[in-house]
Amino acid sequence: MSKNILHLTVGEPVSASLDRARDAMLSVRENSPVQPYFGVSFDDVGELFSVFTPKRWELIGALRTHGAMSVAELARTLKRDYKNVHNDCERLIEWMAVEKTGDGLVFAPYDEIRVDMKLPERQAA
Repeated sequence: MSKNILHLTVGEPVSASLDRARDAMLSVRENSPVQPYFGVSFDDVGELFSVFTPKRWELIGALRTHGAMSVAELARTLKRDYKNVHNDCERLIEWMAVEKTGDGLVFAPYDEIRVDMKLPERQAA
């Protein structure tokens, strides 16, 4: 069984996304299976850390451990203020790390979140 993986990348060139799209289209044309790719790209590490704060990583971990729950339940589980947890959930939904069911429960849909940071090219000495 394949895992649902969210890829968070920092500094990835646009060409990498285009290459993945091209490969997926070629696979479809050849009737080959296409491996789903879920990814979010950030320009710099500061942007990543402004979205994925330590409290939000804790929130994602709680959802993975306990499963889908209401925001109020999640706030009680985390021993945090409802408004702050609600805001964190909304922000993580925007960035695909958390989803909401039709009846309003939030959950973490991924088995893994992988963070990949590209370093700038090295200048010749």
